[in-house]
Amino acid sequence: MPSAVIQFFSEGGTFMYPIAAVFALGMVISLERWLYLTFTAARSRRLWAQVVPLLRAGDLRAVAERCQKSHCAIAAVLGYGLSRAAAARRRDDVDQATHESMMQVRPRLQRRTHYVAMLANISTLLGLLGTIMGLISAFTAVANANAADKADLLSGSISVAMNTTAFGLLVAIPLLITHALLRMKTTVLADSLEMASVKFLNTVVEQRGELVTASDRDNAGDPR
Repeated sequence: MPSAVIQFFSEGGTFMYPIAAVFALGMVISLERWLYLTFTAARSRRLWAQVVPLLRAGDLRAVAERCQKSHCAIAAVLGYGLSRAAAARRRDDVDQATHESMMQVRPRLQRRTHYVAMLANISTLLGLLGTIMGLISAFTAVANANAADKADLLSGSISVAMNTTAFGLLVAIPLLITHALLRMKTTVLADSLEMASVKFLNTVVEQRGELVTASDRDNAGDPR
């Protein structure tokens, strides 16, 4: 089996090397993103489990201190919300703050993930380009060969040229699957952060009755 793989790779020509480099780069990015999302989710869950009792007890200062000591995604969301909750009187102000913090956190979660899909497309195109270049070389060689040898030479050259297309597809398929899994993992993490921010907002509103919605303020005749 290893000898067959080596033969397949060597017969594909020079385009097999850039395709292999694309595959290696895609796997490195995928592994880095997977580990980052996994550790971010774990740290966020751990911090959330620590701050929930503090939120229910109304100890927002302790929550802020824990968020300052942590660098995980949910710490940024809660910390920004707490900084606004200290001075805000309206629920909408805190809600807007948590949305702004999510706009800052989400790009960090999605960073470099799109490169995996791009590299999958590049590997496919490199495979097709290698096959086309191989066919051009094959037809050029056949044009100068004897008539009796043309059929055998052409069939062998085409078979070798198709190796790059096959290898490009073999690289593209796992990269596209990995990209889909990374996007799904990112979406799940982002949804969990948004859910935590909503729970945080509801808890703060329950603890601080002076935070009212804009509609409540209008109904109450508040001139602000």
